[in-house]
Amino acid sequence: MPESPAPRLRGPGGRPLRVAHLTTVDMSLQLLLATELKVDLEAGFETYGISAPGPYVAQLEAIGVRHEPLHALTRAWEPKADAAAGRELLAVLRRIRPDVLHTHNPKTGVLGRVLGRAARVPVVVNTCHGLWAQAHDPFAKRAFVLGAEAFAARFSHAELYQNGEDRSTLSRAVPGRRSRVVGNGVDLSRFTADPADRARIRAELGVEDGELLVGGVGRRVAEKGIREYAESARALAGKARFVWIGPEDPDKPDALGDESGIDFLGSRSDMPELYAALDVFVLPSYREGFSRSAMEAAASGLPMVLSDIRGCREIGTDGEHLLLAPPGDAGALTTALGRLLTEPTLREQLGEAARRRALDQFDQRAVARVSLETYAAVARARGLPWSVG
Repeated sequence: MPESPAPRLRGPGGRPLRVAHLTTVDMSLQLLLATELKVDLEAGFETYGISAPGPYVAQLEAIGVRHEPLHALTRAWEPKADAAAGRELLAVLRRIRPDVLHTHNPKTGVLGRVLGRAARVPVVVNTCHGLWAQAHDPFAKRAFVLGAEAFAARFSHAELYQNGEDRSTLSRAVPGRRSRVVGNGVDLSRFTADPADRARIRAELGVEDGELLVGGVGRRVAEKGIREYAESARALAGKARFVWIGPEDPDKPDALGDESGIDFLGSRSDMPELYAALDVFVLPSYREGFSRSAMEAAASGLPMVLSDIRGCREIGTDGEHLLLAPPGDAGALTTALGRLLTEPTLREQLGEAARRRALDQFDQRAVARVSLETYAAVARARGLPWSVG
């Protein structure tokens, strides 16, 4: 079925709409939202990215996004810095006067929703990319997280959720008429396995013919389950090579302990080629909103072992599209990985099923179109003088 075109919205008098996306760091704008930003540009919007400045700004500006830096913005909650970042954000919003402010990430989701309304932005929309508290977290943390989200949601016009569990958790604070589960997606066109890429990357890594290569993708932090992954790698030594792809996080230098058994490749810009080189994908994370790396692995046709948590369960059904293991359980992770390393038929079946599901469910352009539909619906409900051209 051909995809429906995105609504082409225009502001008062037919002028282009100004749409601003707010994240904590520019990496989120580029790596998580690039396709959504491109869809906005294709729709004729003046498209802004607001975040702390960083190395991805040039890539954003190269596609036509106007970046507005918030120099005081940090990822961690820091009252003094947050107050300064809030003043910067308010000044930016009053200067660029967006028609839509779309907030992302935990802290900027809170600050942006409140200050967006204070700046009288006509349409304020938030996407919840995953509640930053789990059931096993201390009560004080869960109370703070849920309280902050419930408070901030009072200031938005619409709330979008990447998974249904988060929407259900906040259902008492956010009326159903203002919320929608939109899922998540990736640029599916990028993830098509090429035998030449596979051979080149495996040669670069020194992977021998017939040797299995297992890999995970994400920041090198404890909450990604790297300690458990390392324990499994040591238990399965000799059955495969184990790698991890992703940057260290200076805000969370906590991935400590015995990490022997894993080769850390750092941040890479050739992810489609790296997925093509893998035989098995693993993500033993403690928390995910809706795992992007797992969607990319699925689109690449890889058999996967993921944590049995919200944000990973949405990727597929255990035993049909992937295998699930409880978070923090190195023994269960080892058992699941061991099955994939010793059962080639299972690897093939799960990889093919994951690829089919990705093509059917994980198209980021479809998610971006839902954002545009949400902007239009809010504008209609508020009686804004927008037009659809």
